[in-house]
Amino acid sequence: MTTPYHHGALPAALLQAAEAILEREGIGALTMRGAAREAGVSHAAPSHHFGDLSGLLTALAASGFVRLREHVETEVAVAEPGRSAHLTALGRGYIGFARASPALFQLMFRSERLDWSNPVLSTAGAAAFSFLTLRETEGAVPIASHGIQSLMTATARWSLMHGLAMLLIDGRLGAMSDRVPGADVDTLIEHVLTCLVRQEM
Repeated sequence: MTTPYHHGALPAALLQAAEAILEREGIGALTMRGAAREAGVSHAAPSHHFGDLSGLLTALAASGFVRLREHVETEVAVAEPGRSAHLTALGRGYIGFARASPALFQLMFRSERLDWSNPVLSTAGAAAFSFLTLRETEGAVPIASHGIQSLMTATARWSLMHGLAMLLIDGRLGAMSDRVPGADVDTLIEHVLTCLVRQEM
């Protein structure tokens, strides 16, 4: 039996269902029919709202970028005053999101599965990555409005944060920390984020 949803709530319910499948079984198991079944709606419902699987994945990735931005902003908001704490908070927010939603995080960077010409995705992605330009006393500014130096800084930040997040998702950090007595993944993450701070101080 299908579940009745208000028309405006159905897309959100389908995205939630799609993410549940993604995190539980991986992207290979995510289909339009599977998302409909998970949400308890008719098989035609996802096509009506998202067109095809690429449209569903694109919408799901867009929601992920919105949440990534919110995750980073939350960490920055509670950080102690000072540039060091601010930069560490940026990294904690990025990596924290990746740890909380690893399959969604990986989908967000699977460009071959996503339609980046979709304005919802391109806008959400740009807004999320503007956090790379966040300064302690200013809001985020679109990267395109900065000069080459700011672009280099943003790229360095992203390289470190994203590389660390991917190593964590792939289980590589655990394998490394296991080789060092007294070390754990969280301690290793904090030390790597300290490197981010030092390179900018």
